[in-house]
Amino acid sequence: MKFRIAALATASLALAACGSADDASTEAEADTVEIAADEAMEPVVEEPVADPDANAVAQENSEEASAAEAASIETAGDNAAATAEAALDALAEESE
Repeated sequence: MKFRIAALATASLALAACGSADDASTEAEADTVEIAADEAMEPVVEEPVADPDANAVAQENSEEASAAEAASIETAGDNAAATAEAALDALAEESE
């Protein structure tokens, strides 16, 4: 009998602890962030405009950039080949 009363009391306390999770600080944080973001965007009234000359410099120097890029790729390939050769040599030495 005492066990049933203790179990009933424990269950009642457990259910009472499962109340709502309304926390004032959680609501205040969300509102604060949203309000700050809205206020920051309010004074913006101009729309972005495309700049037709934005890529002009890149087009003029594209040949120089292509040559530099090709040299960089060739150097990277040479380094990769040297690393692979060193790995194969190390593997061959271990197997002997």
